[in-house]
Amino acid sequence: MPNAAPQTFQFQAEIKQLLDIVVHSLYTEKEIFVRELVSNASDALEKLRHLRLTEKAVYDDRLDLEINITTDDKAKTFTIQDFGLGMTQAELVENLGTIAHSGSQAFLKALGEGDQKAAGLIGQFGVGFYSAFMVAKTVRVYTHSWRESEQGLLWSSDGTGSFAIEESSGERRGCKVVLDLKDECSEFSQEWRIREVLERYSAFVSFPVNLNGKRINTVQALWLRGKNEIKEEEYDEFYKYQAHDSEKPRMRLHFSADAPISINALVFVPKENTEKMGLARLEPSVALYCRKVMIDARPKDLLPEWLRFLKGVVDSEDLPLNISRETMQDRSLVEKLNRVITKRFLKFLDEEAKNRAEAYAEFYREFGVYLKEGAALDFAHKEQLTKLLRFESSLTDKGKTTSFPDYASRMGPDQKEIYYLVGPNREAIEAGPYLEGFRARNLEVLFCYETVDEYVMNSVREFDGKKITAADHADVKLSEQPRAEGALGEAETKALVGWLKDCLGERVADVKASARLVDSPALALNADKIMSPHMRRLMRAMNKDGAPSPLRVNLEVNPCHAVIKRLSELRSSAPDKAKLVAEQILDNALISAGLLDDASGMVKRLYKILESV
Repeated sequence: MPNAAPQTFQFQAEIKQLLDIVVHSLYTEKEIFVRELVSNASDALEKLRHLRLTEKAVYDDRLDLEINITTDDKAKTFTIQDFGLGMTQAELVENLGTIAHSGSQAFLKALGEGDQKAAGLIGQFGVGFYSAFMVAKTVRVYTHSWRESEQGLLWSSDGTGSFAIEESSGERRGCKVVLDLKDECSEFSQEWRIREVLERYSAFVSFPVNLNGKRINTVQALWLRGKNEIKEEEYDEFYKYQAHDSEKPRMRLHFSADAPISINALVFVPKENTEKMGLARLEPSVALYCRKVMIDARPKDLLPEWLRFLKGVVDSEDLPLNISRETMQDRSLVEKLNRVITKRFLKFLDEEAKNRAEAYAEFYREFGVYLKEGAALDFAHKEQLTKLLRFESSLTDKGKTTSFPDYASRMGPDQKEIYYLVGPNREAIEAGPYLEGFRARNLEVLFCYETVDEYVMNSVREFDGKKITAADHADVKLSEQPRAEGALGEAETKALVGWLKDCLGERVADVKASARLVDSPALALNADKIMSPHMRRLMRAMNKDGAPSPLRVNLEVNPCHAVIKRLSELRSSAPDKAKLVAEQILDNALISAGLLDDASGMVKRLYKILESV
């Protein structure tokens, strides 16, 4: 019998409206149609796989469950075929022409109510098929249902208002979608272009995806497999593929969760920190997937900014596919993902620090700056991050670090503050005068060598109820120590301090006898409570407009030191020489503090002092 004439159907009004939105404004990247058609094909194959468990007879059952894509740059066509469920005529009408199954009505209702979120969702409403009309002049769907008794069919439309359905002999089970591409979209008939899109979005689809006879998705979606099933080599190869890295990863975290949201995650810490090497700032590199289909390769809000060094994959079945990878529309779900993954990764780091201390120390040397950034800026996770910070201290050997919890465990019952000092290196801090008083009292001081450290300490502010304080701060109070033998008497000290204050004038805010000095004659403490000495050095180094205001410091002198005792004698016997020595003592203290802005005056004064020797 000859085939019956094609039947013409009008799209429902809602579908016409939907097509207009999809083609002209909904999608921001035309290449998305490839992802959507592959996802539909994968769903059809998955449904058939389950159906085989309950149905005895399935049409054309010898076919492999795979997806085949072909491109023809001469004919300007794109074809995708799956051997899945297929469709009957009634199903073609319902699925491709009306609102019954596509979810279009709910989609349009959401748009009509001004729900901007809806404009970014696709999987939730099932309108992905219509993305084909962005690039195609006509779309043809050849299909045969899994039911033996059904006939082969051809559905066709140019997307303007109607579609036709006719019989088509010789069709295999499943669907074959043929797109006759618009001239301006002919790039999608090029094999290299489709390969690029498939490798980006569909590399981990469960079924084989073949492009012009060559399989594309050769790497397995490891994140959905059990950890006990995966070999170390498989993890390494997956990382190299996903992160485009030739090195093995430094660490990995592979976990699954069902509440409060479904998550399968596999994230890696690279071997090297490229930002540390002076390269460009890292961009987010943990890709977001939904049921093995990539939604966004670089989602900006999936993880906090300070975790931008992580590589890997997060897959959530609860996340609706969004239309553009430039926009992440379902904020509440993404925020849940962010919280769960961040909390889990922090727990992982804490376990590493406890159980694999050396490996954690190596990680921290490379990536600790990110944890410091998080401790300073991420209020929600500040407590966990602060516990993970590491610093050398006055009680550790060079190269060995300690944590805030360990520091706190060593504090005496009367110690109320955690002390730190900022300096370029350990040698500089230990050679300076600011550590002397703390060592004499057996008070531990953390050593901070990085530019960001002072900002971090000022942001964290306290740990376990103990205030974090700079050891060179003018307000630090140390316990009284017995006066050393041979020190200036109280009356002599008071007289000298008063004379120094008058002698040094506007250069000092205050002068007093020091309770913190042991081996040095004097030290300078910044009287500016807003700008620390370290911050002043940074401002000067950057040569910013609006340089720091003229410096005034608090000068503390050591009544036990020979230089100070000699100065006490000189102020009566040789007042002019004593004034030169006093100014030199101040400048020496400023040098130790890194606060001497101009050394020219000090050099001239040194020559005058040498002349009198």
